[in-house]
This record gives sequence, structure tokens and C-alpha cells, in this order.
Amino acid sequence: MKLAVLRVGKSTERWADQAVENWAKRLRRHGGLDQDFVKHEHFRGDVDAVKQAEGERVLKRIHERDVVVVLDERGETPTSHELSEWIDGWRLDGAGRVVFVLGGAYGHAPEVRQRADKVLSLSSMVLNHEVARVVLVEQVYRAFTILDGVPYHH
Repeated sequence: MKLAVLRVGKSTERWADQAVENWAKRLRRHGGLDQDFVKHEHFRGDVDAVKQAEGERVLKRIHERDVVVVLDERGETPTSHELSEWIDGWRLDGAGRVVFVLGGAYGHAPEVRQRADKVLSLSSMVLNHEVARVVLVEQVYRAFTILDGVPYHH
């Protein structure tokens, strides 16, 4: 199963890129982790227009058979063990690719949320996109160590 993180906007923080790459290297034995982004839309006074434009770009990068996990502070807040169960279920169901989607500054378009198989919250607080990306990838790695019985998670 392939894993992907798709985000709105380029990374702006070297420390976040380094942290994500650290866990991405470890995820290679589990199918690897692709990272991609779509261009953010410039704000011209209409939040809905921004979300719509970004949402269209995101949906063009998602394939029909992908499992889509949208990150949003209003989503489910699983424990690390529960996240590992989600991943194991997708793996057992034969998912080819699981795509974790981080939205833009104004959130996700309704069409992106509708396409989601799961809506995941890393915190009930809004997180900076770079912080969210680091936490997400570390938790995905942690989920695989739980599934593999590796003593990373205690």
C-alpha cells in the first residue's frame, strides 16, 4: 500500500521537511510515502472562492480508488492504536494508495470533504500546516510500528 501526503501550498520550513523526511525514510519498508502539493490560491476577498479553487486542484490529484483522509480539526480524533487499526483495515482491504490531505489556510472545499473516506483531527486546536504535517507523518510511522510490534510506541 502506498501512502501520500497532499497539501495545499509549498513547504516553507526546512525543519519540517527534515523531520518529515526522517519518518518518510522509515516508512519505505511499508510502501513508502509520496509528498505532493497543489498551489495555494491567493485571497481576493472571497474565502469560498479560495477553498473552491484549491479544492479543484486537490481533487485532480486524487484517483478514483484512493482512500482519502482529510485533516480537519472537526474530524475524528483517534488514538495511535485506532489510527493503526484504520491503516491495517485499508491494507487488508487492498487499498492501493491512502492519501492524507492537508487543506489551505481557509480549510477544505465541501467537495473535498465529501470525497473523504475519513476526516482526521490531530488536535481540537488548529495546527500550523508544517506542524500538522510533521505530527501526521510521525503518527503514521507510529501506527506501522504498532502493527509490526516494534518497540517504538510505549
